[in-house]
Amino acid sequence: MSPEKMVLMANQIASFFDSQPGDPARQIADHLRDFWEPRMRAKLLSYLQAGGTGLKPSVEEAARLL
Repeated sequence: MSPEKMVLMANQIASFFDSQPGDPARQIADHLRDFWEPRMRAKLLSYLQAGGTGLKPSVEEAARLL
């Protein structure tokens, strides 16, 4: 998966959970654990360590909870 597609998908997840009650970062992290395979989560973490360009703040916080 391209980094652009991954950022788009992660930000779409964040858009949903950012509008819901509760802790969006925790909910995003739970969703990523439940529905993204380990390689996808690892790629997200690697992308974040490289700067995380384009990721919503709630995705960045969620990735740190993984």
